[in-house]
Amino acid sequence: MMNQGMVTAAYIIAAILFILSLSGLSKQESARRGNLFGIAGMALAIAATVMGDAVTSYAWLIIMMLIGGAIGAVLAARVQMTQMPELVAILHSFVGLAAVLVGFASYLDPNNQLTGAEHTIHNVEIYLGILIGALTFTGSVVAFGKLNGKIGSKPLMLPHRHLLNIVIGVICLVLLFIFLGSGIGAGTFILIVMTLLAFAFGVHMVMAIGGADMPVVISMLNSYSGWAAAATGFMLSNDLLIVVGALVGSSGAILSYIMCRAMNRKFFSVIMGGFGNAPAASGDDEAVQGEAVGISADEVAQLCKDANSVVIVPGYGMAVAHAQHPVSELTTQLKKQGVDVKFAIHPVAGRMPGHMNVLLAEANVPYDLVLEMDEINDDLGEVDVVIVIGANDIVNPSALDNPNSPIAGMPVLEVWNAKQVIVSKRGMATGYAGVENPLFFKENTRMLFGDAKDSVNAMLSAL
Repeated sequence: MMNQGMVTAAYIIAAILFILSLSGLSKQESARRGNLFGIAGMALAIAATVMGDAVTSYAWLIIMMLIGGAIGAVLAARVQMTQMPELVAILHSFVGLAAVLVGFASYLDPNNQLTGAEHTIHNVEIYLGILIGALTFTGSVVAFGKLNGKIGSKPLMLPHRHLLNIVIGVICLVLLFIFLGSGIGAGTFILIVMTLLAFAFGVHMVMAIGGADMPVVISMLNSYSGWAAAATGFMLSNDLLIVVGALVGSSGAILSYIMCRAMNRKFFSVIMGGFGNAPAASGDDEAVQGEAVGISADEVAQLCKDANSVVIVPGYGMAVAHAQHPVSELTTQLKKQGVDVKFAIHPVAGRMPGHMNVLLAEANVPYDLVLEMDEINDDLGEVDVVIVIGANDIVNPSALDNPNSPIAGMPVLEVWNAKQVIVSKRGMATGYAGVENPLFFKENTRMLFGDAKDSVNAMLSAL
């Protein structure tokens, strides 16, 4: 057993480890160390909580920890890298649901003897914790469904949807004041009504967001889960939960801002939804686009072999095809033949922030070869060959050329400025935003059709 002073000291050390973890995760080179700091901090936090004098019965606690640990271990062993975005989304939902359950348990706790201002403040903490947790829960579940394809990526545009959101918000605010003046019976009923409204708001909020904004949604839900954890910390008077929730909430908010800036979007416009609901291409658009020209893997290999510089642009298609390891081997082979190879990463490539970086790191691609969009975009005009593997929206010139495009103004990798562009795709389908891509029809673009992994392996064989 640990007394309260020892628990507080352990919490301080854990909080420092979490801060060091976030610092380490800011760079690829130190990400592994950052993960280790996070694991150590969480292990210390759990141990201090379990061994604290507030815990009087260990039987159910140990059973629940074993069940949760077993589920986590199975998920970690089975999940594929392509499934990481939806795994992150569903884990956010668990945080939200936990906040809801803890909120109700705290409100119904018969040992709660607070009075006066303390009682009012505690009830506000409970109300806000349940509200944030509920919308985080259902929003994350819907995001999970969209990311794994069970729910369509197109936004749901209900009539007067903005008014509907405002009405739900006003009702929840009114219910808060009624709740503060209610007894335990009426207060419980109000909490249930508010929870159902928050559930509905979470569903509607994410359903109204188009597929192209999903990386922002992931970071936004990350932020919400942090604030839900912080609210839970206030409910339980747990300093570590407050600190960790604030860290997660603020870092998620900053990441959301970075993602929005990378897409030339405003956070509130993302929440209001609509991006990704692209209109069908008109006949005039098709006439301008022309005809796509195919190329074989052998010809691509020869182009790369003769080039001085090659830039590879990975997208979600690379993840789906599990092509990151052949791409890494292709990089090694080209560098052995004296070709300068770099990777160009768009901030919202894939389905979650950093998705492509994680895949390339898993395939042991050297960190110094992986450059962000801002670092390489101006140099693409001097590149001999750009190979786009499974990316679409992030290399779409419509973002710059077509003011009527749903992705107009979004910063993209300007690969068309290179001498030769190779696009590896299964077919001519649009990207996750549902927007046609004129890149496929430019004079210096050639289409390498087929599974990305098979195509890259064929290029390796030719080399």
